Amino acid sequence: MDSSDPRPKPADPQTPSNPSTATQGQLSRRHLLGAGIGIAAGSSLLACTPSPYRDDPSAGSPTGSGAAEVPAFELTEVSTRELLDGMASGRWSSEQVTRLYLERIDAVDRSGPTLRSVIETNPEALEIAAALDQERRDGRLRGLLHGVPILVKDNIATHDRMTTTAGSLALEGSIPPEDATVARRLRDHGAVILGKANLSEWANFRSTRSSSGWSGRGGQCKNPYALDRNPCGSSSGSGAAASASLCAAAVGTETNGSIVCPSHANGLVGLKPTVALVPQDGIIPISHTQDTAGPMGRTVEDVARLFLALADPAGEGLAEAGDDPQAFLASLDPGALQGTRIGVARNRFGFDPEVDQLMEAALQAVQDAGAEIVDETEPPTYGDFEGATFEVLLYEFKAGLNAYLAALGPEAPVKTLEEVIAFNDAHAQTSLPYFGQEILLQAQEKGPLSDPDYTKALETCRRISRTEGLDKLFAEHHLDAIVAPTGSPAWPTDLVNGDHFIAASSTPAAVSGYPNITVPAGFVFGLPVGLSWIGNRATDLKLLRLAYAFEQATQQRRAPRFLPTLELGG
Repeated sequence: MDSSDPRPKPADPQTPSNPSTATQGQLSRRHLLGAGIGIAAGSSLLACTPSPYRDDPSAGSPTGSGAAEVPAFELTEVSTRELLDGMASGRWSSEQVTRLYLERIDAVDRSGPTLRSVIETNPEALEIAAALDQERRDGRLRGLLHGVPILVKDNIATHDRMTTTAGSLALEGSIPPEDATVARRLRDHGAVILGKANLSEWANFRSTRSSSGWSGRGGQCKNPYALDRNPCGSSSGSGAAASASLCAAAVGTETNGSIVCPSHANGLVGLKPTVALVPQDGIIPISHTQDTAGPMGRTVEDVARLFLALADPAGEGLAEAGDDPQAFLASLDPGALQGTRIGVARNRFGFDPEVDQLMEAALQAVQDAGAEIVDETEPPTYGDFEGATFEVLLYEFKAGLNAYLAALGPEAPVKTLEEVIAFNDAHAQTSLPYFGQEILLQAQEKGPLSDPDYTKALETCRRISRTEGLDKLFAEHHLDAIVAPTGSPAWPTDLVNGDHFIAASSTPAAVSGYPNITVPAGFVFGLPVGLSWIGNRATDLKLLRLAYAFEQATQQRRAPRFLPTLELGG
């Protein structure tokens, strides 16, 4: 999960809707947060080994990457449903599919374009896939993902032969005592957990000038559309890998923006669920009031399938799909926008005329699909929270991380946030080669969650984001969803100065804990741009229906071409 900016710059700049008068308020890299999940699968070729970048921090730099030949791949853009149908018909086995993805990781992530989206693969992946094939032959299917390879973010606990480190060298070698519930649910549904995706170290909650997608263990992750561009947010590895067809789909996590931003920047669908619908235990935390894991995939149906596997079927708002998730997937309807009322967050427009043009076309498509557009339904901006949300994150990060590390037991490499800070200082050449740990230091200074400053900040966040924000908008305007541009096109990766966020719309849903799904809406100079659909509390299934109808009406997903840089000009 990423965090909000500790500095006074607004993460969701309030700009006028007229592009000619818009102020291009710069967003901080701290706006996007991401926490992750993980589990396992691997090959003899790509065994569970330390990152190849750990001894040379400059190995993560995209500088001089050059164009790379990317071989044709049988599973490019293949959906989870197509994989399941292919395994059912005998076209593929899970073992064959797993081997193909592992070879793809070797060809695209470890060499060729060297995306660096995967920190490690599961050395037991092929063995797990073969066992699932046998179960299929025996007539026993575990669930929604039987035999389907999934990547998970390297901040989700897996008790297997892989490690869980949040990308940090301080946790290198750490194997938690048990799976996170998310990892267990994936196994229960028959997923082959292919490996751990790279991320912004500590889910981008470390420095005020970090580069999204960089970790000490994984190096700098790249955007597959233009390799010198940033993949955005802390779930950057999950986004880049899923977009580049290194897996069927991926699991990311979000505190504020780190599912929707990397999905948007990598041309994916990404769902940030209502907080608590997907269990949080075993995920290296930032904020128990904002953190959630969520699905990232190339289609809405892929994301819906993965969400139903991850979520508690007895969770709020999930009764419709709880008993028969397959029936819910079959009910996704291209006509679902007919008769709906869709609000437009105009205060998230105006930062880029090219993006505005795409958004107007997207709104026209929504209207043509039968929805009523309700303009000027503007949720609060990051500036409205007056620093309260960052205060909450600092307190909750210290408490949550110390609890997570304590649960690792006496053999844990580090046991407290204070020890993490000391490790980084002692290994600054590899742990702090480009930027520092200012946010960790700020969090360490905070007291317990009983402090009045914390409780006051939390109350402020909930009042502004919910009571005076989304709750009021949905009730007054009778809305089914609110739409906004997910963010600006991907910026050039800059390890010297850090991220260059221009605009984003994730904060209201993130701070309130309400659902948010982004869907590809088109391209600006070859870079993907997404349309975000923000829902009321526990309306995740409704959002999936609306997003599916929009996707079917617009069909804006395109596979990346791994260009070394953008093709601009003449």
